[in-house]
Amino acid sequence: MSSWISPFELKRRGILGMNRRNVSYISRYNNRRQFPLVDNKLKTKLVAEEAGLAVPKLIDIVATQHEVESIEQNLKDLDSFVAKPAQGSGGKGILVVVGQENGQYRKASGDLISLSDVKRHLTNTLSGLHSLGGRNDVAFLETLVRVDPVFSSYSHEGVPDIRLIVFQGVPVMGMLRLATKASDGKANLHQGAIGVGLDIATGRGIQAVLHNKLVTHHPDTGADLSKLTVPNWPSLLRLAAECYEVTDLGYLGCDIVIDRDRGPLILELNARPGLSIQLANNSGLLPRLRLVEATKTKKMRIADRLQFAIENFKHDDTWETLPAF
Repeated sequence: MSSWISPFELKRRGILGMNRRNVSYISRYNNRRQFPLVDNKLKTKLVAEEAGLAVPKLIDIVATQHEVESIEQNLKDLDSFVAKPAQGSGGKGILVVVGQENGQYRKASGDLISLSDVKRHLTNTLSGLHSLGGRNDVAFLETLVRVDPVFSSYSHEGVPDIRLIVFQGVPVMGMLRLATKASDGKANLHQGAIGVGLDIATGRGIQAVLHNKLVTHHPDTGADLSKLTVPNWPSLLRLAAECYEVTDLGYLGCDIVIDRDRGPLILELNARPGLSIQLANNSGLLPRLRLVEATKTKKMRIADRLQFAIENFKHDDTWETLPAF
C-alpha cells in the first residue's frame, strides 16, 4: 500500500477530507445543540432506550468517589461487565471484564486485575483522565455483549462492532471493526483493531485493513476475512437509520454490536465520525453524500431510504481486488 496518494487521485476517488467533512457536512447538517446527546454515552443510552431502540443494559452509574468506594457490592454478583466514561472518545477509558476468578477480574486480554485496579480506573474516569477535554466525568457500567457465534473466529476476545455513516437518514457506508490482541479486546482501529469494509446492500466484507495496510487474515486467529458477512444486516441497517430519527443529526456515525441473544444493539453515536471508513472500503464518501443531497432523501420514509441505499451503494465485486489507497 502506498504511503502517499496525489491530491488528483484522492479527488478522483471522491475522498472526503477532514476540512470538507467539518464544513460541508458536520457544520451544515448537525445542529450543535444536539452534540451533547451523542458526546455523552450515558445520555445516548438513555435517549435510545426511551425511543425503544435496543442498547446494552445499564447496570450502574458511578458519579462520586463515595460510589467508587462502595462499588464492590454492585460487582460481587456480576460475572462480567463493561465500565465506560460517559464523555470518553476513541475507545479510551473502556474497561472490559469477562469474568471473575478468586476475587480478581479477568480483562478481555486475559490479564487479571484486582478490585483496587477497578476502583482506580473508575476514580481516573471521574477525574476526567479519559474524557473529552479532561473534564470531570461520570462512569457507568453496562452488560457485556456476548459475541454472535458467526464472529467467534474473527475477533480476538473483544466484541466486533459495526460503524455505519448515516447521512440524512441514509446509511451510506459501513465498516466492521475486529478486535486483536494488540487492541486489548477493543474494536478501535487506532488501538490496533482491523477494519473491514462492508457492502451496504448485503453486509458482506469488501476488503480489510490493519494499521492502514491490506490484510486477508486475522493476525491472531488466522480466520479468512474474505469469508465474512455480517448477520442480521437488514435489522442493523434499519437500527442505524432510526438513530437519525432520534438524534436529528444529518451526518452521524452509528456504532452497533450484535449480541448472540438480543441481536443488533446501539453501542454509541458520533456527531464527528472519523474518515478511516473510506480506507476500509477503498472508496470515497463524497459521491455517495452528493447523491443523497441531490435526491432529498430526508423526506422519504425509513423503508424507502434503506431501499435507496441498497440500490445505489451495492458493491458488485467479490473480495476487493482494486489497488488500495
